[in-house]
Amino acid sequence: MSEPLDIEHLKSWIGREDVVDDLLTIDLVRKFQATLGLPGDPPEPGAIAPGLIHFCLGQPAVPMSGLGTDGHPRRGGFLPPVPLPRRMWAGSSLRLTGNLYVGDLVRRRSVIADLTVKEGKSGTLCFVAVDHRFEVGDRCPVQERQTIVYRTLDAGTSAPAAAPAAPQGEAVSIIDPSAALLFRYSALTFNTHRIHYDRPYATEVEGYPGLVVHGPLQATLLFHHAVHQAGGAIPVAFDFRSVSSLSDGTMLHLHAGHLADGIMPLWTASPDGPVAMQAEARWV
Repeated sequence: MSEPLDIEHLKSWIGREDVVDDLLTIDLVRKFQATLGLPGDPPEPGAIAPGLIHFCLGQPAVPMSGLGTDGHPRRGGFLPPVPLPRRMWAGSSLRLTGNLYVGDLVRRRSVIADLTVKEGKSGTLCFVAVDHRFEVGDRCPVQERQTIVYRTLDAGTSAPAAAPAAPQGEAVSIIDPSAALLFRYSALTFNTHRIHYDRPYATEVEGYPGLVVHGPLQATLLFHHAVHQAGGAIPVAFDFRSVSSLSDGTMLHLHAGHLADGIMPLWTASPDGPVAMQAEARWV
């Protein structure tokens, strides 16, 4: 049983700010390209950095003593101390008004924007919205509203059995979400959440069928899939939300729908599985 939610106390975190500076290095870009299998020349100072690499920047560097049993930083620092045991990245809405460049000194400015509690079939859900700005001097090429959801451990971790299989996209790319890929992405994003690398914890404690494929990893793969289908054009907006979990042990299919009026629908799924992540890239 989780503690009761003191909603007014949790809402007192709204407006709390966190600011971190980080250098977008050649080494980070090199490892990011290698992990995601991105094409392109070896990175050089001043080159355009790959899209969504900002997920790797300014991540909390919490001492080992400050980690909780799930591997996340203990509750009650920048993020509110929601007393629900499972924490997941539910989705993000991104506005891309420019580029980040190799060598940029990037300031990540984050603010708790909202907190809401809902009761669903799976139990209590607490949603925390965080606004991020990634600034370089007087430029702000990336803005993001991230939604984090907290829920109980006994909530379902996968889509209902009756969920239909995902539709087939016009363009499909297949990725092996191996343990090595998940480990590398966790390292790039300094993410110590144990569901991505500790199989006994993921299956026996949180009840997943295997290691969980990161939401932002799926989103980043979909983003670059969309860019490839659009002939290299970078979208000005990209939104995504998690629908169900994906685990290692089966192939990950990246689907792109028809590009119409500057909008392309995208989604991920395992073979014959339901939609795991829905996304939309926009060039208008």
